[in-house]
Amino acid sequence: MLKAEALVSESKDIIIPSVSFTTGIPTFPEVGFTGTPPSIWGATIQSLVFGIPQKRYIDSARLGLRAAATNLRDAKEQVALDASNAYIELDTVNRELGAAYQQQDYAARLVQIEQERTEAGVDPLSELLQARLTAAEIRLKRLHLQARADTLAAQLAALTGLPANTVIPVHGSIPEIPQISGDTPAHQPSGIGAAEFIARSKAEAAKGDKEINYLPQLSFFAQYNRNTTLLNDVNSYFARPLPANNFSSGIAIQVPLFDMWHRAKARETAADALKSKVEAEQAAHENDVAVASLSGSLRELDAQAEVAVLKQQIAQEQLKSVLAQLELGSGGGAAPGSTLLVSPKAEQLARIDERQKLQDALDAGFALDKARLDLLRALGLMDDWLHVLHNP
Repeated sequence: MLKAEALVSESKDIIIPSVSFTTGIPTFPEVGFTGTPPSIWGATIQSLVFGIPQKRYIDSARLGLRAAATNLRDAKEQVALDASNAYIELDTVNRELGAAYQQQDYAARLVQIEQERTEAGVDPLSELLQARLTAAEIRLKRLHLQARADTLAAQLAALTGLPANTVIPVHGSIPEIPQISGDTPAHQPSGIGAAEFIARSKAEAAKGDKEINYLPQLSFFAQYNRNTTLLNDVNSYFARPLPANNFSSGIAIQVPLFDMWHRAKARETAADALKSKVEAEQAAHENDVAVASLSGSLRELDAQAEVAVLKQQIAQEQLKSVLAQLELGSGGGAAPGSTLLVSPKAEQLARIDERQKLQDALDAGFALDKARLDLLRALGLMDDWLHVLHNP
């Protein structure tokens, strides 16, 4: 951004007169005629008065500044997207961790039950080994979730600039993500807008490089020299003594006649401008493909999330049924001495399964939210959503 602002200033400041000062204090006595009047110091002022190509360069720099501003907005939106995804995922992982710790307790109880059943000769050793495997798998997943939570906390710290582990997600603080689709009215994404500004900027620069080959430019100049007769015999070569003060000024008209370097430069910038134009068009096409792909994925993820929630609800009902049968078998409404309809082992398995289905539903929900945020950005609506967050 600062570089683009400097380029705009550079292209405009060429019309502001530049002043330079030089000195020429003699060191040794001069011998003979040197060809130029000896001066002890001099000052020069020069500036561009008129030039159509320079107008092109100014327009190019201004478009470059707009591209830089748009790129900055695009970068802010990307950071906001990354931070939102990390925050929502960390909240999801933390909730899954809570379920995983509960699973670990149920798995430990399951291993204890199988140990007792195996020692009593009710179940074979393979059932005990299976229970231990279940507990080990649950512990492994918990460790994976904990590592992922630590990584996300570090990412949030880097994205927000806050100290590590100070961002603690609160589920209720997560705003509702709009339920959009590919048909939702969209804006031009900032990244594509920046690419178009860059293409237009380079096109203006290419026009300037082309026009400089056949359009004249006017420049103003003024020069003052303070001549000296110190350590020289310059007055011997002139009919009159050399004046101390000398001043000249004028308008210089530069008419291009033959300049192969500028012609080659014009071809180079024209090719660069064409490349930028094609890249901007390609970026727009790729974004259209991304919108179509995200729209299809969004429908699929929505269905997957619905399936995961239904499975969790079924697991909850099955757990309730198991608990009810345990209560009934232990005398809760049944005749004394009645046998258990289900075993304590089935209870722990049902609890573990219900917690697993909860984690699956949380994963599916996060995948759906992430896809919606990605589509929001691809449609150029990320800034609108951020504005709603800042001004609820």
